[in-house]
Amino acid sequence: MKKFINEFKDFISRGNVLDMAVGVIIGGAFGKIVTSLVNDIIMPLVGIIIGGHDFSGLVLKINDAKITYGIFIQNVVDFLIVAFCIFVFIKGINKFKRKTKEEPKVEQEEIKKSDEVLLLEEIRDLLKKESKTKTDIKKNPVKNKKRNKE
Repeated sequence: MKKFINEFKDFISRGNVLDMAVGVIIGGAFGKIVTSLVNDIIMPLVGIIIGGHDFSGLVLKINDAKITYGIFIQNVVDFLIVAFCIFVFIKGINKFKRKTKEEPKVEQEEIKKSDEVLLLEEIRDLLKKESKTKTDIKKNPVKNKKRNKE
């Protein structure tokens, strides 16, 4: 039993579980705000736009059974409005974060040169070196003759 309790303590104290718990609590509070926004502000405006229709009153009666499909339609409309509000809200937060956050300078990774390019660069460097040597010989023929004799 003690092992079970210790395992439970380890599980509950993990960072992911605590983060999830905080997320659920904040999500519940945020859900109340969004529900109030939808019910108290947006739905009355939608009611004006669609002519004051309330889908929740739509009912289909089959014998003694009562199918309240209107409530389902109303819940779907409410869900779509809530989802849209959350989308707009999160999009605004992300835009605000991008503006306030300094974007780090991304250094370009060194591009790997192909074998042909490396060979050509080596040839170029050798030609430069050879050209410099020939220029030195032309400038100081006496020194170079002494070197050749040694």
